[in-house]
This record gives sequence, structure tokens and C-alpha cells, in this order.
Amino acid sequence: MKYIVILTILLLLGACALFAGCTSPTQAGLPPVGTTAAPVPVTSPTTLSTVVATPVAIETLPPEQAVDLQLNKERPDYTLHLLYNGGKGEAFVQYILMKATLSDGTVVQQYMNDGTRRPRRGDELIMQGTRGNDRVEVFVTSAGRTYKVLDQPMITNTL
Repeated sequence: MKYIVILTILLLLGACALFAGCTSPTQAGLPPVGTTAAPVPVTSPTTLSTVVATPVAIETLPPEQAVDLQLNKERPDYTLHLLYNGGKGEAFVQYILMKATLSDGTVVQQYMNDGTRRPRRGDELIMQGTRGNDRVEVFVTSAGRTYKVLDQPMITNTL
């Protein structure tokens, strides 16, 4: 009699597990339920498993996650340089993305270190700019959240 009760309970638990989907295989390409991340197209081939959403307005990193970034445009080749100097929150930084809208209308974006590892102090990202006025946006993913930390025109001085 005890065997029938135990067998019935085990069959019910097994049926519940099947109906709940606990036995179905998972796919690595599916985002978790509730994730609202938009895909970010990248011009250079990368092997990122995480897709980050890009915010619209400039946001300040929380004080404990602050990092130092330097952005400039070099002459005579008009390259755009983004230098990562670390900072108080460098342990939280996961990705740094630089997006450049060039004066000819071309949009180019690239992850620092192509997303293969976390950025380290002294890492530099170099993109080819134009002779005209380019616009550069920099996104930092820190502690799982993406912040737009820079959005500035890079004007070429003619002096």
C-alpha cells in the first residue's frame, strides 16, 4: 500500500516537472525573461555574448563607479583616440563602446579590446575619423548597466 502512494507521488512530481518545462533543453542564444536589451550592430567582428542597450542622454556614473576617459582627435591623420585611465570604479567596468558619426554620414562603432576582455588601465581605442567635424559617443557598461558618458563633436582645427 505504501508503494502505491509513493509511486503516485513520484509520478505526479514527474508530470509537474514536465509541464513546467524543467526538463527542456536551454539555448544559450535566448535572453532571460524580462530582458529588454536591443541589439547593437558592430562594424568590426566581435564575439560578445552580451548585448547592451544604449541610453539616449548623457549619464554620470555613480561616484563609486567613476572612471577616467580621455577623448581627442589627432592631426594630421584625423584619428579619434579614446584612452581609458581606470579610476575608482574600474573593477565594475565590463565594456566600453565608442560610436563615431563621421562628417560624411558614416556611423562606426567598436568595443575597446573588441569585447574579448574587460578594459584595463592604459587601453586605447583608435578609429579613423574625417577631416570634417565628427561626433563621438562613448558608452560604459558598469556593474551590468550601460551609461552614455560622452557625446561630443570632434572639431578639426585648421590652424
